[in-house]
Amino acid sequence: MPKYYEDKPEGGACAGLKEDLGECLLQSDCVVQEGKSPRQCLKEGHCSALKYAFFECRRSMTESRSVTQAGVW
Repeated sequence: MPKYYEDKPEGGACAGLKEDLGECLLQSDCVVQEGKSPRQCLKEGHCSALKYAFFECRRSMTESRSVTQAGVW
């Protein structure tokens, strides 16, 4: 179960999701039992919900920057 919450350690807006994704991968059967790398397990589809949430968090950060830099705000 993800442990994401707003008071995660500092390191950016998506740091909590990144930490949870890393923990999920390291605890997955793919890494623990099969001995594969976390990157390989991520490509195979493990922890896909956290991967998607982290991607959306990062994407939302870049979209908001491009809007404010364009002078829309």
